Amino acid sequence: MTFTAMVFQFEVTHKEHGVRLDRLVSQKYQVISRSRAARLIQSGEIRADGKRVKPAHQVSVSESISGGIGETATDVVAAEQIELSILHEDESLIAVNKPPGLVVHPGAGNRTGTLVNALLHHCPSIHRAGKDMARSGIVHRLDKDTSGVLVAAKTQFALSFLQKEFRQRRVEKKYTALVSGVVAGESGTIRLPLKRHPVHRKMMAVDMEAGKFAETDWNVLERFEEATLLEVTLKTGRTHQIRAHFYAEGHPLVGETVYQTRKKRRSSKPGQRQMLHSTSLAFRHPFSGRKVRFSAPLCEDFRQKLETLRSNLRTAQSHAITG
Repeated sequence: MTFTAMVFQFEVTHKEHGVRLDRLVSQKYQVISRSRAARLIQSGEIRADGKRVKPAHQVSVSESISGGIGETATDVVAAEQIELSILHEDESLIAVNKPPGLVVHPGAGNRTGTLVNALLHHCPSIHRAGKDMARSGIVHRLDKDTSGVLVAAKTQFALSFLQKEFRQRRVEKKYTALVSGVVAGESGTIRLPLKRHPVHRKMMAVDMEAGKFAETDWNVLERFEEATLLEVTLKTGRTHQIRAHFYAEGHPLVGETVYQTRKKRRSSKPGQRQMLHSTSLAFRHPFSGRKVRFSAPLCEDFRQKLETLRSNLRTAQSHAITG
């Protein structure tokens, strides 16, 4: 699929005064998503009074906005035959068990080999769900190395419905997390506000003054010598919330390569990933309105890690008894 080439020019009205440029462009032209508008503004293809500005530029009355889009390589997202582990599929949505290492949608450095590329091959009509083909059907995301349940919408109606369910926190999100260290207590809640790290922009950090409210519930499932297996329920859905919260609590996820001490980040092994799995999602179905729940079994690497920890624990307990 490609987008039809178009050129536009308009003057900002009194009603539009003060609106972010990327937001305004996406509001006026439905074929341009806000993220795509931001990219076009950054590249200079959309300008204000003929000048290059930032996507966050607040427009002024009578300011002339001009630009265009064409059939460029960045407009095209290829359909690729990538195997999907499908948990459920109907006319409205598809739920998959995302493997670790799979990026959800194309972006800088990942134009191919993503879940969206796979979805476009499996159900080509999904490109109609959303304004941006690179995010066709995407309702929510999982980090590249987080595995588990991910739901995508197959129609525009389903996409809008499910996005609203997520925004209004009506989706029940449960994860299985293996964290380092011995967690005190059997259950608890972490309430620490998060915002972008001031230096490392790809990370989140706790900020008690400027951070956004974030809440994570947890229950202990199993204990090992130097790790604890938890069931985690997200009450909010901030970026990297589980990873950032448990790092702040002194229990970074086992296998974590980002939310770790510098020494442990440097000693990370190739292919290592955080032991975090999206176990289940429950929400109202966009067609029937009835609550549905989709669950995914742990991936092989996660299961093998747990078996190793159990074996080590049994050995340690045996030595303690005999020694």
